[in-house]
Amino acid sequence: MCGRFVAAADPDHLADLFDVADRRTDELPASWNVAPTMPVYAIAEHHDTRYLVSFQWGLVPTWAEDPKVGSRMINARIESVADKPAYRTALQRRRCIIPADGFYEWHTDASGKTAYYIHRADGRPLAFAGLWEGWKRPDGTWLRTCTIITGAADDPLAELHPRMPIVLSSDVWAPWLDRDERRPTAALGMLSQPDSDPLVWHPVSDQVNNVRNDHPELIVAADHSDTST
Repeated sequence: MCGRFVAAADPDHLADLFDVADRRTDELPASWNVAPTMPVYAIAEHHDTRYLVSFQWGLVPTWAEDPKVGSRMINARIESVADKPAYRTALQRRRCIIPADGFYEWHTDASGKTAYYIHRADGRPLAFAGLWEGWKRPDGTWLRTCTIITGAADDPLAELHPRMPIVLSSDVWAPWLDRDERRPTAALGMLSQPDSDPLVWHPVSDQVNNVRNDHPELIVAADHSDTST
């Protein structure tokens, strides 16, 4: 599961990194505690042009009666994403990349629950595999939302938490975003070979538990336990 992440990178940097042709979003404030229903940057394609856009985190299917359902659909499991009605069309037609500086997971042991910040060892942004959808409001305007695809965590991260966002390697960014590729088997194949660059992690303050806390100190290693990789 991925329930919180960090999105503090400059949009110009993201546009360069992901070879974006055009920005179609206002600049979002940097966030060190992105929570469900918040707007997030995403990279998507339309008519073979790659755009930096923003979606609300938490996918709202086209057939949903109430957009509040999105708060419960922040993650799509790789094991069922091709079959569930909420995600299967988006997997074929509306794939995106959701950039993140890192993400949080909580580990529970005999001493209690501890939040950890997980990020790439070299500090580069992660490219989460995502899906997006459009939901038409009663007034005729569109709400565009997204979800992050998750899978089983790799060792040794699995010792911390059993699941993690699927991070796409740069060599599959182009086929993942290609809207002419509509075969679910092809999309699942891209997800089955995630980025192999090493991740590192360390415990952080329990301030991250409160979505009202949003500042750079949230990702600083806490003193209450040892860091690990």
